Amino acid sequence: MKRRKDNFPVRPLFLSIIIIAIIFIIGYIRKVLTTSDYFKVKGIISREELNTDFSYLKGRNIFTLDLSGESVNIAKKCPDCLRVRLARVLPDHLFVEFIRRRPVALVKLYRYFVVDQYGVFFGSVLNPDGLNLPLVTGLETRLFGITLGKRSATKELILVLSIIKEFNKSFLMRDYQIRRIEVGTVEDITIFIPFDLNKDAYSQWQVPARENILEVRISQGNILEKIAVISGLMNQEKHNLGNIKYIDLRFKEPVIKFKDAK
Repeated sequence: MKRRKDNFPVRPLFLSIIIIAIIFIIGYIRKVLTTSDYFKVKGIISREELNTDFSYLKGRNIFTLDLSGESVNIAKKCPDCLRVRLARVLPDHLFVEFIRRRPVALVKLYRYFVVDQYGVFFGSVLNPDGLNLPLVTGLETRLFGITLGKRSATKELILVLSIIKEFNKSFLMRDYQIRRIEVGTVEDITIFIPFDLNKDAYSQWQVPARENILEVRISQGNILEKIAVISGLMNQEKHNLGNIKYIDLRFKEPVIKFKDAK
């Protein structure tokens, strides 16, 4: 009579021991990483001078920090920051990068405010001289309680920003720049575009002729198409811009008013 062999589960038991050992090792490593003084934040580094207080981050474990959450909190205290990026520099430092907002216009209220393409006000100046940005006027009675770092959803401002955006994107308008935008209503906006009649008539060392301003009247709707019409008309009449009083695009067909027209 043959003796029956016991079927002892050697392989499953061995695998279980290995898994338990791995879990134990991972747990131990995690405990060391999250409790050791070696990985406590000792400093913040950046490519620029830091004017923000980061002392509350020092002494905290570098692995337990919620970098995404901290980035959002820092950005809230930085009106001119589009976003903030935090990264770990092992073993005990954090790297912070500020992605700044890009100014696209100045808005004249009780003082001059800088605004980005999203309608976020992030700075103010007393004097706009020297700032090469379109100046937006006429919003004094429509914008109140400006909070730096917050977006304004005022329809007139959003419309103005879309005009500036499409103007700057136009290849044909690359030689021109918006000087000022006067806001009446969304159906009555005036753009002032400086141009130089003698652009090619003087050398670099000569003083250019007096600056001329082209006035363009525009309304809401089909901004991309209207900017294309403006660029087409200006390039078509580029040798005759000095005789144009204004271009009006508020109606179905564009209207060109000449200075000598009765």
